[in-house]
Amino acid sequence: MARRPLPRILSNGSAQLARSRELARTAADSATDVLHPLITITRGLRRLAAAGRRRWTETPKERRGALLFLVASVVLVVALVPYGPLLAAITLMVAAAWQGRDRSPAASDGPDESQTQRLKSLYEALVPYFSAAEDPEPLYSHGGAWDKAFPTYAFDGGGRISQLVVRYPAYFTDGEAEARARIEHLLAAKSGRGREYHFTWDEEGNQLTVGVLLPLPVDIAAQRFVTTPGETVLGFTDPTRVQRTLPVTLGEKQRDVPPVVWRTGLRSTEPHLLALGQPGSGTSTLLRSIALQALQYGDVVIVDGGGTGEYACLTGRDGVLAVEAGLAGVTASLEWAATETERRLIAANQAHQAGDPPPDDTKRPLWILLDRPTAFTHLATADGRKDPQALLQVPLRHGRPANVTVVVADQLDCLDALSEPVRQHTRARVALGPATAEQLESVLGAPPHTTPIEELPPGRGYARLGSGPVHRLQVPATPNPYDDATPDALCEAVLDLLPPRTTPADGETIPEQDQSEGEPERVPAEGEPESVPVAAQAPESEPEATPVLPEEPLRNPGPVLTKEK
Repeated sequence: MARRPLPRILSNGSAQLARSRELARTAADSATDVLHPLITITRGLRRLAAAGRRRWTETPKERRGALLFLVASVVLVVALVPYGPLLAAITLMVAAAWQGRDRSPAASDGPDESQTQRLKSLYEALVPYFSAAEDPEPLYSHGGAWDKAFPTYAFDGGGRISQLVVRYPAYFTDGEAEARARIEHLLAAKSGRGREYHFTWDEEGNQLTVGVLLPLPVDIAAQRFVTTPGETVLGFTDPTRVQRTLPVTLGEKQRDVPPVVWRTGLRSTEPHLLALGQPGSGTSTLLRSIALQALQYGDVVIVDGGGTGEYACLTGRDGVLAVEAGLAGVTASLEWAATETERRLIAANQAHQAGDPPPDDTKRPLWILLDRPTAFTHLATADGRKDPQALLQVPLRHGRPANVTVVVADQLDCLDALSEPVRQHTRARVALGPATAEQLESVLGAPPHTTPIEELPPGRGYARLGSGPVHRLQVPATPNPYDDATPDALCEAVLDLLPPRTTPADGETIPEQDQSEGEPERVPAEGEPESVPVAAQAPESEPEATPVLPEEPLRNPGPVLTKEK
């Protein structure tokens, strides 16, 4: 069967559409050129009207009458003068044309002398990496044309490169991480130190795009973030890396900032977190921020290996089960956490076998936060005791189905001192403070997409959740509220988030005991008169204390040791 040709309107419709668009664009440009004086005068009249309205608004009310009288007098004089209205109209048109002129500075055709010299030096520095002796038409050669290698470039107000597109030959090994790292280090050094650069490699087009990242906000204090149960805000990152924003409060203002959200619970693929950093980099701040968010829906056990009282504000709060800073207390708390994890697993398994939902006491999240656990490793080794990190094996391996989350924070040089279960089961990683590219890759498992810098504010670093991308991170300001060097506004922000204090031992109070506390109470034998307690000799308004008797009769009457509850 012969194929019928397409209608002519469909075969050449795209060409006609393109021709029509070109004609419309040409007509619009011609009309703009013809009507340019009218457009300029209209823009000037609008600016003059806005200036007059602003002048009237700024004038006090008691002076507006005199101003109206002055304007009316001028109008009357202009109307009475010969050719006055015509001269007034010409003057108004000239003023409108002057006010409506295009005030934008003319764009330069190319870079100035200093910018050209900077681009030439950058081009010469890339010649040894992007040139080969066998290339018949080299793109990079000493004394070559730099404008062919850099098709797009931009500079900031200080004359430094803010954006650059670099073309490189196809034989460059852009698939090797070491080759990329050399080029990125060179571009960061030649473009200006002290800034973070983002590199985008286009292997198909043989182009490298270099961009300067803006600094992350450091003035976001601790607050209640708009999250669901099971979501924890680790910090904030660049708007181009995530597709979600959170409303945060900055003083009296509110704006949306892209967060780094860590999800925990039964469906989490990264149920535990490891944070490493240099001293003073903000790992304790990160743990306090996580603790304040975890206390909304769960219970928290805190292990303070630093011993500086960074978590004293959480002691005795509702939901804080323990804040331990000694080896004995840490060992007892971690043993209880391991036993509680096993109990939750058994209870949940029995409920699943019976076809029932899990018990309520297994649904409440339990958080185990450890700050510098390697300090207790050295103490336990010196005393000949068991390493407390060995007690984390059960919560780390089986914590996800039991709603138990472990967060470990330590110094960067103590990575080798952490136990194997801690390094193996903490798939969510955070690296804070200044670090080299090799250290960041060893902690995060992948190199960051930006060049690390030497000076970073506290709480600034990188985060990676599982096998996802590496994000720049800025931890919310969550300082110790009991520190005298902390600003009052930040202290009040943390104190407002703390839960109320609770009574000890499930609300029970310890009864007062008299001086004969250590003596055993004697139960009188049969026939022997009972001794009257001292409390019984009180006035009749006070109730008499009755001795505690055993439920079953004793065969051999004698003194029995009893203890009141």
